[in-house]
Amino acid sequence: MSKSADQSALSAGGAIFGKMKALGIDYVFVNSGTDFPPIIEGLVSASHEGIELPIPVTVPHEHAAMGMAHGYYQISGKMQSVMLHTNVGLSNGVTGAINAWCDQVPVLMMSGRTPVTEGKRFGARTVPIGWGQEMFDQTALVREVTKWDYELRFPEQVSDLLDRGSAIANSTPKGPVYLSLPREVLCEPAPAAGLNSPSRMAPVVTAAHGEDIKSAAKLLAQAKTPLIISQRGAGSKAGFAALSDFLEDWGIPLSHYWANMLSVPLSHPMQVGSAPEALLSEADVVLVINALAPWWPDRVTLQQDLKVIQLGPDPLFSRTPVRNFPADITLAGETSDTLMALIEEMDGQPRDQTLIDKRRQRISEISRANREAVIATAERGKGSPMTKEWVSLCLGRAIKGRNATVFQELGCPLDQLDLDSHNSYFQEPYSGGLGWGLPAALGAQLADRDRLVFATIGDGSYMFANPTVCHQVAEALDLPVIVLVLNNEEWGAVRHSVVGTYKGGLAHQANEVPLTSLKPSPDFTKTAEASRAYTETISDGEALPAALERAIKIATEEKRQVLFNIAIERVNPA
Repeated sequence: MSKSADQSALSAGGAIFGKMKALGIDYVFVNSGTDFPPIIEGLVSASHEGIELPIPVTVPHEHAAMGMAHGYYQISGKMQSVMLHTNVGLSNGVTGAINAWCDQVPVLMMSGRTPVTEGKRFGARTVPIGWGQEMFDQTALVREVTKWDYELRFPEQVSDLLDRGSAIANSTPKGPVYLSLPREVLCEPAPAAGLNSPSRMAPVVTAAHGEDIKSAAKLLAQAKTPLIISQRGAGSKAGFAALSDFLEDWGIPLSHYWANMLSVPLSHPMQVGSAPEALLSEADVVLVINALAPWWPDRVTLQQDLKVIQLGPDPLFSRTPVRNFPADITLAGETSDTLMALIEEMDGQPRDQTLIDKRRQRISEISRANREAVIATAERGKGSPMTKEWVSLCLGRAIKGRNATVFQELGCPLDQLDLDSHNSYFQEPYSGGLGWGLPAALGAQLADRDRLVFATIGDGSYMFANPTVCHQVAEALDLPVIVLVLNNEEWGAVRHSVVGTYKGGLAHQANEVPLTSLKPSPDFTKTAEASRAYTETISDGEALPAALERAIKIATEEKRQVLFNIAIERVNPA
């Protein structure tokens, strides 16, 4: 806030924005409604007073707004805010809240609350929806997927409640918080105290107990067949580098089983791909790094004396009702800090160098064989239509060496990409709230305009993303995201689940599986063209590498969004 700015005359609706800026929030992703008059008037008033404000971004659908806040945090590491319209807007944002909760992403969520009073008070109900939108417990829509929720009761609470919400959202484990905003309260003048100050509450950053770190290090150092399974990355750029060196030093394999972030380079000689079952079945010690479901229980028989170390912000995932993976040692804390403390403790452990060298040689051979097999399979998929694996291989080659990030939602699989850096890959949250990938990519592009950002998504996921909204926002904000729609004209994940569950069943033998077809497929290029995107439909795999180069040139030089509608073959699971 400028020194001359005066907040004494602001309503609570305007005071909220200045306080959010003081908390370090850069953007407020907004879908407004009839509860917003005091917010909009207050925003204009705060601007006239010269108060430093976050940038309000109009997003014409709440799910897209939540996805943008999600992606912005994943690249920047900074919590952002989403402001929605009463209960109906909040309901549209619930799926995004579920995704943020599952991904441990902090978001300051707010929505209006329909006026409590029917008259004789400024801000009282004026139109029929003021009656139609009232609920006994509006917050119940998101309570189970937020860390904290409350309702603003008085204007003088603005500073204190935003301090508290921000601190809790950014505490270990991070996650979304929610504040409802009654219109009458927003219309009242807010005291200036605290509105231009950072939070007076520091987030709680937990750390693993020192003795537990020592016990875990001892187990790993003495292990003959250790394995690391990591799903949500190494926590930071420093953690990424430290883990990469650690694996090489100790000769320990790492599997990216169902990973939604990269933990080490895919080319790393100790990186063994996404299928850990063979090494897991022989492992005597497993380090699980922030993995909600580190393996498929029915697909592997564990050694009876196996020891499991669970590491992460919430190693037991305490708000997940059923999750009974072993946890002989739990190391609770921010992933990067805890991981590097463990690595440092390993430096002082006795080493059987002969065992380590022999293990390193074996794992590097497994890694190389896996990588060769992955590439060979992808190379066979360059037909017309092509396979997802071929698209992924081509994309990895096209962005090699670039400052790039892939947001993947049932699009390009990880194994075929050749990514080697922190924050180069994000996959959809395990909550399965579809439509996340495209808006998350937009948020990431907003956080780093020099980054090359791809959204690789299935045709069903693209439709869930409210694509008209996303392309409109991309054009309005000059966000040159490259969208690859991998189009097989079906809910592929649903069909795979059916035939995987009923192996050899009738659905497996059917040409068309009920409730999974998306035929006839829309011409997705027309949706993107409505917002002046560059588009192509590509059905020949041989033409894809050159097309990707065109897309990159347009995005980086013209700063224009791109969409490719890519014909993908349908493959029956074995």
